[in-house]
Amino acid sequence: TRNYAVKKLNVPLSGKDMARCGGITSMMRLPIASSLDGLDACFVGVPIDIGVSNRPGARFGPREIRNQSVVVHEYNVATGAAPFQHLMVADVGDVWVNLYNLPDICWSIRESFSKIIKNGCVPITAGGDHTITYPILQAVAAKHGPVGLVHVDAHGDCADLMLGEKIAHGTSFRRAVEEGLLDTKRVVQIGLRGSDYFGENNKFQRDNGFRIIPATECWHKSLTPLMHEVRQQMGDRPIYISFDIDSLDPAFAPGTGTPEIGGLTSIQALEILRGCAGLNVVGADLVEVSPPYDTTGTTALTAANLMFEMLCVLPGVKQV
Repeated sequence: TRNYAVKKLNVPLSGKDMARCGGITSMMRLPIASSLDGLDACFVGVPIDIGVSNRPGARFGPREIRNQSVVVHEYNVATGAAPFQHLMVADVGDVWVNLYNLPDICWSIRESFSKIIKNGCVPITAGGDHTITYPILQAVAAKHGPVGLVHVDAHGDCADLMLGEKIAHGTSFRRAVEEGLLDTKRVVQIGLRGSDYFGENNKFQRDNGFRIIPATECWHKSLTPLMHEVRQQMGDRPIYISFDIDSLDPAFAPGTGTPEIGGLTSIQALEILRGCAGLNVVGADLVEVSPPYDTTGTTALTAANLMFEMLCVLPGVKQV
């Protein structure tokens, strides 16, 4: 730790103090905390992929995101955000999961996140597949009530059933709506695209008041103006950010289970997350990184940087 003006806060281990190829592989080389006491925010992993419908491997996502995060520094040059000067942050490790029982996994996630957020710690989560967002939202809504949602994804994840099952990575937000976890008038889904089984794949979302931004509406343009509209829509009430890495075009993020061409760019991803500055963010996740399909590490590297951007827009972090 370094001694800032007000109190001692955790900061990432500098490459000047230890070579980046050394040290414990925690998120951004932060201390690994065994207790949540005193934490304003934390990085946490949920290493599962038994909810996926295509290529597996997302269970290894948290580990590889941490590995690639060693090159991410503590100061955001573009926005001026210096989160480690304002928040006490640590890596709290991974949620314990039973890889043979998805309902039990959801119970474990919900219980773990209830403890994380109980005293105000904001979780930034590395998945794992998108199933994890459903039990996380159960915990978040139990504390904050129905929350707004900024959901960045190639897919709406609002299916009713997947192979007859209610819980899977493509059903998370339908379950969330059914259980009243979302303030549906403050939900935006950005980047949706791809072929499907039906002509109107997003009917459920539209019927429930979601704002849908298909990827085709994002092509060849900055998303900064869109995020100005999103901030107005979300207001000052609690919101959650859920970022599926397959929202990005496979050219930028090939290491994922259900890639779709024609997606967002990494620059647009930065615009979206930086556009969340000033919102009342009470949690965030980055899901569906599959290292076996990420031969260069580019996808996990992108994910690590995007999780840092999430940290930079949390309440209490000043933007220049």
